[in-house]
Amino acid sequence: MHRNLRSFLDLLRRENDLVSIDVEVNPYLEVAEIHRRVIERDGPALLFNRVKGSRFPIVTNLFGTAKRIELAFGSKPEQFVKQLVSVAESLLPPNRKELWQHRSLVRDFLKLGTRTVSRGPVTEVINLEPHLDQLPVLTTWQEDGGPFITLPLVYTENPHTKKHNLGIYRMQIYDARAAGLHWQIQKGGGFHYHAAEQMNQSLPVTVFLGGPPALIISAIAPLPEDVPELILASLLGGEKLRMAKNPIGEAHRLVGEAEFALIGHAPPHERRPEGPFGDHYGYYSLRHDYPVFHCDAIAHRRDAIYPATVVGKPKQEDFFIGDYLQSLLSPIFPLVMPSVRDLWSYGETGFHSLAAAVVRERYTREALVAGFRILGEGQLALTKFLILTDSAIDLHDFRTVLEHLLARVRWETDFFIFSNTSMDTLDYTSGKVNEGSKAILMGLGDPVRDLPREFRGELPNGVSRAEVFCGGCLVVEGSSYLAEPDQAARLAREPVFADWPLVILHDDANVVRSTTDFLWSTWTRFEPAGDIYAAETKVIRHHLSYRSPMVIDARKKPSLPDELIVRDDVAKLVDARWREYFPQS
Repeated sequence: MHRNLRSFLDLLRRENDLVSIDVEVNPYLEVAEIHRRVIERDGPALLFNRVKGSRFPIVTNLFGTAKRIELAFGSKPEQFVKQLVSVAESLLPPNRKELWQHRSLVRDFLKLGTRTVSRGPVTEVINLEPHLDQLPVLTTWQEDGGPFITLPLVYTENPHTKKHNLGIYRMQIYDARAAGLHWQIQKGGGFHYHAAEQMNQSLPVTVFLGGPPALIISAIAPLPEDVPELILASLLGGEKLRMAKNPIGEAHRLVGEAEFALIGHAPPHERRPEGPFGDHYGYYSLRHDYPVFHCDAIAHRRDAIYPATVVGKPKQEDFFIGDYLQSLLSPIFPLVMPSVRDLWSYGETGFHSLAAAVVRERYTREALVAGFRILGEGQLALTKFLILTDSAIDLHDFRTVLEHLLARVRWETDFFIFSNTSMDTLDYTSGKVNEGSKAILMGLGDPVRDLPREFRGELPNGVSRAEVFCGGCLVVEGSSYLAEPDQAARLAREPVFADWPLVILHDDANVVRSTTDFLWSTWTRFEPAGDIYAAETKVIRHHLSYRSPMVIDARKKPSLPDELIVRDDVAKLVDARWREYFPQS
């Protein structure tokens, strides 16, 4: 496939899926707003050739459509994974006939991994007096704490085992030689740093920018700890990844085809405030202390191109990347979790907020065992709300999934809320960082109720509208949270809602008109232990047994960070310059 970023950009040009912008643009807010408007229209990748304050061009929106992801990788990686799973299942126990039938896999396996070369394009320029502030680093939202590298491929090695991690962890630029390292919980690079810190040692860190598209995607992939991302990169790229010797000594090898390599270290016990940052949940993640990257040298191509992305309220570029990775890796789930037949996390909610799975129920409560297995698997452990069914159903169609569950759930026994658990660092619905709660909702077997599909009752006090999202799910528009914090608990006891299994309290009932809006505005605004109410709750054998309706309070709470909204002057600037950016449109 594509050995480097240049090869991919050349293909996009031939496909008329790359637009060059030749007027000067500002990396402070302007580039990000252009990007957001283009991706909203399913538009092309963008190459900004004249960037204020830097001599390097910027490319964004590389993977912002399913078509461009197909152009980057084709169908072979997915075919390989499916074949690999098929072989793993058929070769137990192994026999010669099966081994011979799958001999082509051996050739593919020989292409996995890395190979060392004496030099690569990334070593064309070596700067031992680095200036991070001369890179065209974007500030994407007006309340951000500063400019952030948004596509850094951060490479580290475990100081004990030497196993590597490659992850995308945003980096706030502090000055010419220092940047923040946003290592959240459950992140491999953070585990490596803490191991080095316990030894009172600095952790060598190398940050790659650009390179083969496969490298960028592999850094995002939610692989289990100690599964090498560089192996996945070679699988996606169809060949061994070329790694160049580092010209400045004992540091890591460099990805030969990268655009930039930032070579440095993270000292132990050093923290600096990082953030706020407009994140993929659609809100600002707040300011917290994180480790610090000290840059010792920068290697780059002579004509290097700086790759960047922009995150915000879904759907952004990360949504398409996440969906591709799920499709690529989903055949593996039944192999590592035998009772899980299908699994999908919803990018509309920021991925970690909501997932659904089709599981086996061959004996009583096997589905719950499968749910625990999912919540114990790598980054899936950060899932906030997990839906389980034992019926073959298209998990991508959320309205159908929810309706299917609501017709089958027995609230007395099939709904579980677990308090005092870990939570995604970027999810602030609990009012705490990294702490919160989770929920499992099961809908198994045959339907146990007919679902209402139309609301005709009289609205209770404080409710101005009621709209049906799907059979059994009613969205009601209530008072603001500040005006009546306990409204959700009151509505759960209202007789007019008694026939509805699920009622969701919102600030605006119009969210029912779009599944994307419904998912985002619901699951990013509630925490199970704090915002779900039942008509009645009993304790039976230490289990909380509920009587519907269940009411989710998805109103905007004062504790939530600010939603990401473009500043008026930035929007007007981009409006005024639009024909300058795209004179042929």
